[in-house]
Amino acid sequence: MNSPHVSVVVCTYNRPALLTRTVESLFAQKIDAASFEILVVDNNSSDNTPAVVASLQTKSPVTLRYIHEPRQGNAYARNTGVEHAEAPIIGFIDDDVVAAKNWVDTIKSAFDRHPQLSFVGGKVLPLWDSDPPSWLTRSHWAPLALLDYGDDEKEIAGLMPLGLLTANIAFKKEVFAEGSRFSPSLQRVKDSIGSMEDTEYLMRLCRSGRVGRYLPQLITWGVIDPERLTKAYHRRWHTGNGYFYGVMNDPEWERSRFKIAGVPGHLYRETAKHAVRWLGKSLIGKRDEAFVNECSLRFFHGFLKQRRK
Repeated sequence: MNSPHVSVVVCTYNRPALLTRTVESLFAQKIDAASFEILVVDNNSSDNTPAVVASLQTKSPVTLRYIHEPRQGNAYARNTGVEHAEAPIIGFIDDDVVAAKNWVDTIKSAFDRHPQLSFVGGKVLPLWDSDPPSWLTRSHWAPLALLDYGDDEKEIAGLMPLGLLTANIAFKKEVFAEGSRFSPSLQRVKDSIGSMEDTEYLMRLCRSGRVGRYLPQLITWGVIDPERLTKAYHRRWHTGNGYFYGVMNDPEWERSRFKIAGVPGHLYRETAKHAVRWLGKSLIGKRDEAFVNECSLRFFHGFLKQRRK
């Protein structure tokens, strides 16, 4: 049997119903130019995930493998998927998204058309079960793991590249063969949020000279948990994201003329601007607009908290 063109890695933790929806969207792929396999990496689930995957295996139109990763965390799970993948292209999709019917074919054809690319990624659009609150504009999409850079292709390269999401991304396996992996120190574990392992990995690849591409036609849709539609969740996410930025300790992002208490000067300046805007908008009753600035203040709080450890 020939090796597949694409290995699709789905990391999961205690979400069998959502996982089923994700895997079934892969079963529904319309394939013209690509063959693929599915690897479900169970990140130490404590529910019936193994039985659910076993049931899916009985009706899978392609090879579907179950892999157990006992070390908790997204980075561990993704790295394990890489180690077991048999194809020269490794696609990642989260266990709470569904893929467009041409998802696998779009990945394969992109690498065929642009052999110089090391990775490609695309849109992650929302599947709303109900209307989102009025304050939840696209400026608040990051905590929802949503992404849309528009309808034009964009190069992903340089010192500070545009971010992509592991809910919709694919890499040439050769980039991992060089020994690079997702960093466990920046991963989300259980209830922590705001992690940076995907962002930091893309930074590392691009700074080594690798080039990727944003493909607007490469689409997945994310299921939005109702908890993520609350301001409380967004406050917690931005605090966590600030904390993980502090852990990342990226010299390029933190480049500044001075530091105070381990915090770069540019972050103090930006935070001061957001504090003034937050106060001004709050005083005139524009609370939804003020919330954008409040989230930046929460980021600073998380960053400072990490640096004070």
